[in-house]
Amino acid sequence: MELTLEAVALFALKLAHETDGGSPVLRDDLVMDGYEREVFGLLVRQGNLARIQLKLSECVAQALNALGGADTVLGRELQKLAADVHDASHFDELSAPLTVLKDYLKDIQ
Repeated sequence: MELTLEAVALFALKLAHETDGGSPVLRDDLVMDGYEREVFGLLVRQGNLARIQLKLSECVAQALNALGGADTVLGRELQKLAADVHDASHFDELSAPLTVLKDYLKDIQ
């Protein structure tokens, strides 16, 4: 799960911080500080679902801003998928919506 959490953060932050012709955002970039696999792994081991959801919400908010906000087609879909992740009340409910969110972010880059 940690890899998927990191991938969601990475793809969201790529939308927010990558520019045409600029260097790509990579897993070891400073912008990924606090959103690395090890950070998510610690939160998973601690069972801290609320903190994981908060960290993902921070990344999604940046991506949403980069997409032009919630009034755009892409923004509305991103909000819907992020809400599905946020609505999970247990770790076992997180996997499916998290994967869908990751795939969406990857596709719209």
